[in-house]
Amino acid sequence: MTWLKPSWQAVLVVLLCLIAFALGAMSKPEAAALAQPEASFDYPYLVTKGLMFGLLVIAALVSMTKLPTIVEALVLFVGAHLAAWLLITGINGFEGTALAPYFLLLAAAWLLGWRCVAVLSSLRPVANWARTALRLIIPAIFGAWILILWEAITRGAGIPFILLPPPSAIGVRIANSLPILGADVQQTIFKAVIFGYVVGSGAGFLAAIAADRVLFLRRGLLPIGNMVSALPIIGVAPIMVMWFGFGWESKAAVVIIMTFFPMLVNTVAGLTASSHMERDLMRTYASGYWQTLFKLRLPAAAPFIFNALKINSTLALIGAIVAEFFGTPVVGMGFRISTEVGRMNIDMVWAEIAVAALAGSVFYGVVALFERAVTFWHPSVRGG
Repeated sequence: MTWLKPSWQAVLVVLLCLIAFALGAMSKPEAAALAQPEASFDYPYLVTKGLMFGLLVIAALVSMTKLPTIVEALVLFVGAHLAAWLLITGINGFEGTALAPYFLLLAAAWLLGWRCVAVLSSLRPVANWARTALRLIIPAIFGAWILILWEAITRGAGIPFILLPPPSAIGVRIANSLPILGADVQQTIFKAVIFGYVVGSGAGFLAAIAADRVLFLRRGLLPIGNMVSALPIIGVAPIMVMWFGFGWESKAAVVIIMTFFPMLVNTVAGLTASSHMERDLMRTYASGYWQTLFKLRLPAAAPFIFNALKINSTLALIGAIVAEFFGTPVVGMGFRISTEVGRMNIDMVWAEIAVAALAGSVFYGVVALFERAVTFWHPSVRGG
């Protein structure tokens, strides 16, 4: 039996399929049809039920054999995603009627997806393009399954739309509201967030240099920084709106406050990262403060500085959106969320959340890529 290599996910998939088959009906219309076979019923999975069982069981059994890793991953990928697609499309029009076998098959498909990601993670390709592709494919599959489970559970269980709309409804709302979403992104991100992020992070960096140079500032600014970092944004935002008006300037002020002190604290900590031996070596070369700063201490502090920039990339977006709850023109992501919640347009609220999450992820990713390009010499980057 050397050709077998069963995994616990594959064994559990077969077990779940057997239990689902034994339980029978996957939906209430199908149960009614089985109870009254002489009546005429239109129920989901009339044709695809056997296909779903076959896909899941065959994919699980194939994964138990010693196949090439990439072939096993491909079989698992096709079986899991095709079965999930059949489940979701079959329940369309019969929302809220799913029975236990529906959820058992959904769990089986998810386990195959889990196994697929585990198999792909075990690959160690030599080519750079293959490693890059794997770093994109694995999180893409993981994220796709979050959406698949969300869609299948909300439709199968009949969760009220106002509580949690399915991802498909949110996608339709995004596609139909691109002009509105574009205007909100321009107001919130391209005005308040970017301006506040650049000014706040830049001011925090310069203040850290000054605090490193002047002991009085270091002892005075850092305790204040810790105190201000603990201030609730819902208390600061309305004050900034009173000071700077309802335009994007007040939101940028909130972002500046939120991004200034993380940059200050991280940069001050980073400037002490170089060892005494390295600083003594610079002194033996007759290097002054500024030469030591630019040639030794700032390069050593680069990971700390970029850590602050990555933290600020998310804080800036959160701060601008929350600040718009306290007064803004009739445009902006925070304004749209607060307004559409009052109108019970929950799909629009989730559309704004999705766009904000995407924008924040892109923002963070750009900073992370820039960090890798600048600090390529650092052990943490070389090790990655």
